Formats: sequence, C-alpha cells, structure tokens
Amino acid sequence: MEINKQLYYKIQQFNVPVLFIVTFAFIASFNISAFENSGVENSSKKLNKNTVEYYQKDNITNQIPYFDNRFRLDAKLDEITLIFYRKSGSKPIILIRPDGSKIRVNKFDHEKVEWFDDSTFDMIKIKKPMPGPWQAVGDILPHSQILVVSDVTIAVEPLPELAFSGETLKVEGHLFNGDEAIKTPHFKRVVKLDVNFYSTNNSLYENFGADAIKVTSFRDDGHSLDEYANDNTFTGEFVLDFAPGEWQPVYLVKLPMTTRELRQNPILLQKTPVEISVVKSQEVDKPHQLVLTIDPSYVDPSSFIFQGKFTFPDRQVEPFSIIEANGETKTTRTTSITNTEPGIYRINVSAFGKTITGREFRLVVQEFTFNVEPTNQTMNSSDTGVMGDGVNTEITDDILIKAEQETELALLAQQQAQDEKEQETMLFIIVGNAVIIFIAVVLYFALRRKKVKTK
Repeated sequence: MEINKQLYYKIQQFNVPVLFIVTFAFIASFNISAFENSGVENSSKKLNKNTVEYYQKDNITNQIPYFDNRFRLDAKLDEITLIFYRKSGSKPIILIRPDGSKIRVNKFDHEKVEWFDDSTFDMIKIKKPMPGPWQAVGDILPHSQILVVSDVTIAVEPLPELAFSGETLKVEGHLFNGDEAIKTPHFKRVVKLDVNFYSTNNSLYENFGADAIKVTSFRDDGHSLDEYANDNTFTGEFVLDFAPGEWQPVYLVKLPMTTRELRQNPILLQKTPVEISVVKSQEVDKPHQLVLTIDPSYVDPSSFIFQGKFTFPDRQVEPFSIIEANGETKTTRTTSITNTEPGIYRINVSAFGKTITGREFRLVVQEFTFNVEPTNQTMNSSDTGVMGDGVNTEITDDILIKAEQETELALLAQQQAQDEKEQETMLFIIVGNAVIIFIAVVLYFALRRKKVKTK
C-alpha cells in the first residue's frame, strides 16, 4: 500500500494524458463444444480480474506514460493469446518478459510461442507464460487495447423457420470474447465472419446431395445492409438464390490461428411463391401479356407488390411495377409487354410481400425469357421494306462482290509496293558494296605502286 502511495505521488508530478488502456477478457479452452454452449467451460481455466493484474483505468494509471505498455500475467496461466493493435504498416512489436529477455517476431521458441503478424496487428499465443510484469514495445495505437483472447463467439438472431428461394435476409450478429462483448472496432481487422449453408442431404428435398454454399460474410463498414460503420454490430446479407430444400446454416469465426463454428438449426427453404408466364400476342400491333401467379400456401397474396424490367430483343429496357390487383384474382397480377419485334424478351421481377405468419420479405424471381418468332405479317413487312422485288438483293450482292474485288486489288497493290521497296533496298546494298570494293582495290594498287617506287 505504501509503494502504491509513493507511485501515486511520483506520477502526479507529470500531466500525461491517457494513451493506453489494457483490458482483459476470459481465457478458456478454445473448442467447438464450448462455443456451441455459449462459453460454459471449466472455471479453473478462466481468466478474471483476480488472476490477472492489469493497469486499471483510474486517476493513477491514466498518467502512466504511453511507452510503459505494461501488463501482468498470473502464475496459474497455462496459455494466453494476446492481440496488439498497431499503426498500419509498422513493424511487429517486441515483447519483454519479466526477466528482461525479449520475444521477437523472427526470434522465439516455436514450441511455446505462436505469432501471427499483420500490417495492423500482432496476435501472439504463449504457452506457460513467465509470471510477472510484461511490456510491449512498438507503434501500438494510442487508444487501442491489449486484448486477451479466449473463446471468441458470435451471437446471431435465429433465421426464420420458413424462407423462400430467391429471398434476401438481413441478419445481425455481435462478437463475444468469453462472456464479454467485443467493443473495440479494431477487432474486425483480426476476425473474419463467414456463413455457409450445408445441405442436410434429406432425400425428400431438391437439394439432396448439393454442395455447401457460401452465402455471405458479415461486415461492419456501413455498406450494403449494414446500418452504421464501426458500431460493433456485424450485418450479414443472406441472398438465398439456390435450390429449395433443407439447409443448415453454419457461422464460421476465422482468426489467424484458429477457426470456430456455430451451427444453427436447419431451415426449410421453400420454392419461390411467384411463377412467371406470358401470353404471347399473335398480332404485331398488340402487346404480349405478363402473368404473375402467386402460390398462397405460405404467403398472403394480397400483400404482394412487384417491381421489374423488360429487356427487348434490341436490348432496350423498360421498367414496370404492379402495386394493386386491378380487379384480378388475389393470386394473379398482369401487365402488358410492348410487342416491339421478333426475338428474345427477358423479364426480371422483384417481389415484396408477407408470409402467412406476417413476416415481411423480399425476393428476386428467377429471370424469365420467351422467344417471339417472326410471323407472316412481319416477314412481308420486312420483304417490302428491305428486299422489294428482289432488286435490293441483287444490288447488295453486286456491292459485296465489288467490295471483295477492291479489297483484293488493294492487297495486290500493297504487295507490289513492298516488293519494289525490297528491290530498291537490295540494289542500294549491291551498289554500296561495289563502291566499297572499288575504293579498296584502288587503295591497294596505289599503296603497292608507292612501295615499288620507294625501292
């Protein structure tokens, strides 16, 4: 107690702002069974405030200088995993043991230490750590925490028991470290949250024998369906655009050194409750009719509204919407499709409605296409406008033949020009060599004659 008072009076002499907070969580065996049972483990392996001495956030330790990134490990710890958040692109930290020895990223006992270094954090697992005060040295973020990792889990709201193929679900989840919620926004750099759907291989359903499907990854960045960035609420956008049947959702929590999973109860994915059909027009000046048929087995037909687009054979796009039944039966909706020309028409539709239990949903109906064959009327119209008495056909053939001939003549002229150029080059080389040889012969005889006169 006397030592703490002395430390208090010494530290009060300095007005150093809070630059570092060391927190803790629970340390436990990292196994799937514990994960599925919401972190119920052997209490003798847990980490609590009494077994780990760390610097509390109070008037004394708030004045500890930033470079004193100190924390204390208890003698009873069999294993501990620590995460240090540091400036992006900085070098990995250095750990200093109580005896002054150092643990570096490129120099440690591989039997006792595991080290994962990223551009923004270090994750270090230590077996039988030396008891006493430790220190971390490096570009650690001023307002980050030394996080003691135990049983990292995700808690998510259960999926609806009844869902539809083509539906999009919004699911929110929160991360927990042991029994405590992870509130630091830096942790999302460490963990990756994926969701896979596995077929239960029930032969009664269409997805029997289907492969696993990665549905989504949770995010906390304020994009897509995530409402606010860095609010520690992770949002998953589940697009169920696969075969109906019985599926089991599996949530994967991926850390650099381990992966854990949470399995929820299987859900039954029903067929899309909307079917598209088209009544094709037999006359050029009359539109086709789009018919949307609603299966009332699991949905309320009167709650449906539709929005979509038509893509015509010439790739022009026309949006449409159907808000009310307009005197039709409760289970059908219709609208007109302009009959522009023969070819392939594409229909894309999104539906919004309620289930019979009152749950709001939205889904995308699988794209529907239909082909309109040319009729006699359109062929005659085309013949009159393009072919006319066969005259235009003959003119077109003459133009094509003339174009081919002109192309051949152009290629021939180009080849001749290239040959002439090559001949000129060869002639220049021959003349040049002859001149050089002539000069050499003249010099040879001139020198020889001079030599004879000298003698």
